[in-house]
Formats: sequence, structure tokens, C-alpha cells
Amino acid sequence: MLALQNIGKRYGHGRWILSGVTFSIEPGDHVYVAGPNGSGKSTLLRLIAGVSRPSRGRITGRPAIVGYVPDRFPADGAMSSLAYLTHVGRIRGLATGVARLRAGHWLERLELAGGVRTPIRALSKGNAQKVALSQALMVRPELLVLDEPWSGLDAAAHRVFEEILGEVDTVIFTDHRASTARRNATRSLTLGDGLPAPSVAHIVVTNRYGTARPVPPHVGQTKTAHLKVPGDECDEVLHRLLSNNWSIEEVRRS
Repeated sequence: MLALQNIGKRYGHGRWILSGVTFSIEPGDHVYVAGPNGSGKSTLLRLIAGVSRPSRGRITGRPAIVGYVPDRFPADGAMSSLAYLTHVGRIRGLATGVARLRAGHWLERLELAGGVRTPIRALSKGNAQKVALSQALMVRPELLVLDEPWSGLDAAAHRVFEEILGEVDTVIFTDHRASTARRNATRSLTLGDGLPAPSVAHIVVTNRYGTARPVPPHVGQTKTAHLKVPGDECDEVLHRLLSNNWSIEEVRRS
């Protein structure tokens, strides 16, 4: 259904958050994305949901209807949960009456506490998370993308949400509780472990004229410098070195 081919992501000229990610999600998959903090789990989910674009590679086969729950739901709004979800439903093409009914259905099923007309900013974290989950379900998603969906939920809501997951065909999600996550997954994907890491370039340069501007700054006015940079940034670093009067003696990748 959905395929990621050699996906890489970075912001500006910063480090690569993801590199060389290739995998596919088939109809019926419930994929648990695992990995240590900083491995790019949230970034990967944003790419799959279509709210961010890869810096390289391509994503094909994304379905028309994707439900997405981000890791940080904007829970400071003045709108009530009922008004907010009705508005979301209308944006997604539902008539106002239908949107209001669906909003009420999900809030009741997830047992929202505090009242459907209470401003979202006045709700507890767990109840705001119920609103976040509800907005992703307002129109039945062909793919449900969830970043820490159990965050803040009480035990009763945990059970209800696991029932809801069983009713959705295709899901990809992450959660810091591995036991809960694996119980709701048909397979898993681990970042920062099983995926190929970017290569490293070892560069040896000399200062031909003694007037070069150092790249990077900590090199100083030395005659010879040994640099180690991410392989994906090698060409850019070489260009900067040559532009600043450095002579390239050796480039080696590992």
C-alpha cells in the first residue's frame, strides 16, 4: 500500500535525522516503530502522514484518508472539544450535523471527562489526548498514524483505545511502553538499529597559503587537519574547504 524508498530527512544543513529508510506498509499491518530517543520516530511518522516532506527519497502509495495524532497535540485552544471536532469534520467534508454526531460518538466512547463544551485548554492532559484521538477518527482513516497515542490516558481509556485500534485496518504507531505497543502490533520497525546508518567521511586537508579560513572553526590555523564528517555532508564540506584555500589530500569513507 505505502512504500518508503531510501528516505532521508534533515532540516537545512543540519544533521540527518533519518537516512536510508526503506520499508513498506501493507493493508492490515499494525506497525510498531521502536527506537531510542532521537532516532527519528516522530519525524518518520510526520513523513508518512504527509505533514512533512523527505529531504531525499520518495514515498508512494499514501492513501487518500490518513488520520494523524502528533506527539504534541495543541491543547491550548479556546474552542470546546465538541466545537473543535465538528469543525474538523466539516473541513474533511462532513455535513455539520453528521460531524457533530461523530464528535459526540467518539468523545462518549473514549469517556471524555470535563464536558464536551469545556474549552480544550481547560481539560486535563489525558482528556485533551482523547480529543486528539477523536479528530483522527472523524472520517474513517485508511491509514492511522499515531505518535505516543496512549500518552496521558487512564487505564479505562487504554482498553477502549485498544478496541478502537482493532477496528482500524492499517496503523503505524510509536509508544514508549514496549509491552503495550507490541501487544497491538502485527510487526515492528526499529530505527537506529536495523536500518542502514549514513557513512562517515574522513578528510585530510592542508593549508596551502596559511591564510585559509578554518572549516570547521575549531581547526585553527594549522598546516594539516583531519576531519570526520557525515558521509551525506561530504560534498558540501569539500566545497567549503576548497573555497577557503584548503588543499584536499585524502578522502576516505567508512
